[in-house]
Amino acid sequence: MARGRTKFTWTNYLLRLVAALVLVFATYNPSQWSFFHWVRPIVHDLSQGNVLMALAGIVLLIGWAIFLRATMRSLGWIGTTLAVAFFGILIWMMLTYLPIPRDDLAAVTWLVLAGLSGVLSAGISWSHIRRRMTGQLDVDETDS
Repeated sequence: MARGRTKFTWTNYLLRLVAALVLVFATYNPSQWSFFHWVRPIVHDLSQGNVLMALAGIVLLIGWAIFLRATMRSLGWIGTTLAVAFFGILIWMMLTYLPIPRDDLAAVTWLVLAGLSGVLSAGISWSHIRRRMTGQLDVDETDS
């Protein structure tokens, strides 16, 4: 049974980018408002842990599994390496041409995390982008 396909638009990509940004910055960010900072005290005192921390950890782990698997399946190792290089050079350009102090670790961390989000959003979107550019479909699994 044929299904109608919707066109992949900039809005679709931006929604994936926002989801990647939420995933990355919810996991860790320099503002101290992240899962990493929330659960860090339980490393020294396990009694400080609670069920909400466990639930949040599992939800984040599921998100990372979805994004990483989609990125690796659509881009592969070479494409992922090229995406990392592309976003790395964008960060380098920003540090070179924008008035961002290079010795400000928090600012550089924000840029690197945004670059990681860019890699993940490109990876999760790449099959749609390739189909739009070439008309070719990526088929990994078939219904039997």
